[in-house]
Amino acid sequence: MLNRKEISKNLFKFFIRIDKRRRFLISIISLTLLIIFSTFFSFEEVIFFIVPIALFVYFFTYFSILEGITGGEWLMLFIPPLYFSIVFYLFYFFLPQRWLARAPFAIMYGISIYALLLSQNIFNVGVEKSLQLFRAAFSVNYLFLTLIMLIITNLIFSLHLYFILSGILIFVAVFPLALHFIWSVAPSEHIDRTIVKQALVVSTLLSQSVILFSLMPISPSVLALLETALFYSLCGLFQAHLMQRLFRERIREYIFVLGFVFVIVMLTVNW
Repeated sequence: MLNRKEISKNLFKFFIRIDKRRRFLISIISLTLLIIFSTFFSFEEVIFFIVPIALFVYFFTYFSILEGITGGEWLMLFIPPLYFSIVFYLFYFFLPQRWLARAPFAIMYGISIYALLLSQNIFNVGVEKSLQLFRAAFSVNYLFLTLIMLIITNLIFSLHLYFILSGILIFVAVFPLALHFIWSVAPSEHIDRTIVKQALVVSTLLSQSVILFSLMPISPSVLALLETALFYSLCGLFQAHLMQRLFRERIREYIFVLGFVFVIVMLTVNW
């Protein structure tokens, strides 16, 4: 009887025969069809699709990348595709339930999941081979992490929960995103304790800011924008620090972004 290691080796030998481009194409089409199929059901039935979507996304991410996944990469490389697929699927129920919305939604998902899988593949292959390619992958990944943050905060705030509970949910939701982002600055097989501590700092600050700003009469969508700007700025500052490029110009850039969004928030508050 075959054990799990032997089964894994046999699957790897079978999958590796397929060209990587074809594996990417199969994964993108399969996941897009799965998301389209899931949108035909009501919001009350969402709970029955979350786990299958997560399992299929994990499998097809592995199927696409395949080679060289070791150690902490079994977690880190899978966070963006998993997060994006689930929150983007949930976001669909904020749209009109018709083909006019479903078609562009599916196209956007297919393009997005391709970009995410490609980015994770570049992180996995070996960034030292092409610094320019790594920078492109990092920028795309950063963009999608910020987009995920915007969607997930909108979803959480739309529930209109007690402010402390919202803060806890934000902490839980943000930590994996911050952990992946800080890890992606210098991808490795190991997840260093320093990375975990820095991710905890980002998620804690965001959680506390939610509790603070929830006491003000701010609309959920505007508060989500503020939290996203804070996530973008904090992660950008940590990136600059890790790359030893925390210059005044970089600090001013992120403070300007955060300040600009904060001014918009203040103008929308109904005092």
